[in-house]
Amino acid sequence: MQQILFIKGKTKFNITLDSGSWIFDDRKIDIDTYFSNQEQSEKEVVTHEEKESEFWHRAVREGAYNPPTLKSEKQFKKMKMLTGTFGIPLEPFINNAEPLKEATKLILERKEGNVELPLEKVSEIILQFSYKGKPLKEDGPVYVLFKDGSNLDQPIKNVTGFILE
Repeated sequence: MQQILFIKGKTKFNITLDSGSWIFDDRKIDIDTYFSNQEQSEKEVVTHEEKESEFWHRAVREGAYNPPTLKSEKQFKKMKMLTGTFGIPLEPFINNAEPLKEATKLILERKEGNVELPLEKVSEIILQFSYKGKPLKEDGPVYVLFKDGSNLDQPIKNVTGFILE
């Protein structure tokens, strides 16, 4: 399975994407924590003052602590990259392709048949490109997830490219 995706159609520029390089991209999202934190943030809204107060009280109770060393931080990040499930927002790539004014639809190219979405949905799409540290070779190269988590259990799989119409 190749990891190359194309953005084409009613765009100023056709874009070629390599999903294998996204693991090094700073825009990547940890899928596991993104959706669990989203649920948590909706349940509890904590003000800045409450957070600062809790930090102060914890420092008084527990005392100061030493931050992690640079070496341990690098090891943690490396392990996270090797075992994490990651995605990346689609919107910056579509914006780089510069859709033409007449483009109104985003078509997800798939082996089983294309899926058509309104172009406005681009800002709500996350492209999952790995699962537990491994690329999505069986039914990838990417899955399409919506930021609201509505299709987290049933992502759109086998997406091989994007066409703007």
